[in-house]
Amino acid sequence: MAEAMGLRERKKRQTGQRIYRVAIDLFVERGFDDVSVQEIADAAEVSKMTVFNYFHTKEDLVFKPMEEHFADAARAVRDREPGESAVDAVRRQFLEMIENRDPAIGLNPDPFAHRIRQLVLSTPVLTERAFLAAQRGARELAALLAAETGDLMRATVVAATLSAARNALIEEHHRRVAEGESMDLIAAEAPARARAAFDLIDNGLRGYAVRESGGARDA
Repeated sequence: MAEAMGLRERKKRQTGQRIYRVAIDLFVERGFDDVSVQEIADAAEVSKMTVFNYFHTKEDLVFKPMEEHFADAARAVRDREPGESAVDAVRRQFLEMIENRDPAIGLNPDPFAHRIRQLVLSTPVLTERAFLAAQRGARELAALLAAETGDLMRATVVAATLSAARNALIEEHHRRVAEGESMDLIAAEAPARARAAFDLIDNGLRGYAVRESGGARDA
């Protein structure tokens, strides 16, 4: 029974991945607005209903695999250890993602990933979806910090600043990849750039939202 369930799950993941890659290829080739869900289903050799079982909207065909990453900073802060500040938590997570060459921060040599990025940037409805998803991630982080500190204004400033630093670093990775630089070189220099970016924030936010063992709010 366990083996059968495992096989079904693998087939399910493979089907979802096939639909996703077929959709991206068609969108890149013909434009997001000029491809129908039915055409994607036909090319992936599944029914239209199957496509919607995996992806609830046409935009989800682009964003579903990546949208969870817009809340990465909030997860880092939510899971931080006692004595760790919000800045330290986000910096630590980002450095770990660099070490793992996480595609979510632009450290992916696969041309497919960069085709997705260009598709999003060249399609207004997708660009807006990306912007709104990023804003939701920043608001989630702000709400988390406000719940801990009791100061929504400062929490919003901190969340926006941390989000901006992450976005700037990710954009730098994408820019250098697009210019043809070696991924090994980009990844090797990424930790120093990340530390420099978060150091800029830390100079102004030092000591903010340090988690205390007793759960007390910081001053």
